[in-house]
Amino acid sequence: MACNHRPPCLLAFFFFAAIASAQLSSTFYSTSCPLAIQTIRQAVRAAVAKEARMGASLLRLHFHDCFVNATDVLDDHKQGCDGSVLLDDTPSFTGEKTAVPNNNSLRGFDVIDNIKSQVEAVCKQVVSCADILAVAARESVAALGGPPWTVQLGRRDATTASLDAANTEIPSPKSDLDDLISAYSKKGLSTTDMVALSGAHTIGQARCISFRDRIYNETSIDSSLATSRQSNCPSSGGGDDNLSPLDAVTCTLFDNFYFRNLVKKKGLLHSDQQLFGGGSTDSLVTTYSTNTARFFSDFAAAMVKMGNISPLTGTDGEVRLNCRKTN
Repeated sequence: MACNHRPPCLLAFFFFAAIASAQLSSTFYSTSCPLAIQTIRQAVRAAVAKEARMGASLLRLHFHDCFVNATDVLDDHKQGCDGSVLLDDTPSFTGEKTAVPNNNSLRGFDVIDNIKSQVEAVCKQVVSCADILAVAARESVAALGGPPWTVQLGRRDATTASLDAANTEIPSPKSDLDDLISAYSKKGLSTTDMVALSGAHTIGQARCISFRDRIYNETSIDSSLATSRQSNCPSSGGGDDNLSPLDAVTCTLFDNFYFRNLVKKKGLLHSDQQLFGGGSTDSLVTTYSTNTARFFSDFAAAMVKMGNISPLTGTDGEVRLNCRKTN
């Protein structure tokens, strides 16, 4: 099921996050690979022009990468935004691609492979896959009309991945408000960050299995939305992978319609509507629903903050030649 709008042309702990952020720089590749950002931007724009949904897919890849802690560093603190989500399974570890939040859901790996090949052609083994994900997320949002932000660079790639972490640390579409607040807080992200980042659901689509319970069993949902989604998501007998837009009005335009929908009880996922249902985040949702500039500003700030969650830097990790496997 597609929306009608056509695309425009085209920190778990703040202390450690601050340390890691200080080692990153927006100009990290200015000398070592001056064409890196331009190359990534052009490849993302081409991919999104070919399929607008890819913008949401690349943004989601970065989010799932940042939320999963693949390796312990600095005692029991763990890094994110390390490219671990891209790794295939090996004899020594099971990757994150088959985790419940990712299996048959995450996509865009081939686009990242293509970007990596293009970047490698202009500078050999200089730009990490983790940084490619971070820049691709920004360029995807920009391609769909969203806000810009300054991406801090200099991340290195993880040499392992964690299926268990992916299964436990990525918020579920069935999460209640308290669960969402807690999950983001563990990453050093505030409630405002959580609500703003949830606004990424203004683009992209969701699988029937992630919203079936909501459209058949919940009462805090607009009846017309429930009925329309039931036509593509049977209560039983299959259809788990059938897709519906998270924002049926402008699902290929990055705007504030996600929040307008929540105010009308038209959030597709349970976790979406939890942001507006008599809880502590109602007022912020209302603000975003009427103030696009405020949403864009808070979203950009939260993306920067999330992207700086204790990344691997310096001599930790590696710069992969192939994003799907370690060197």
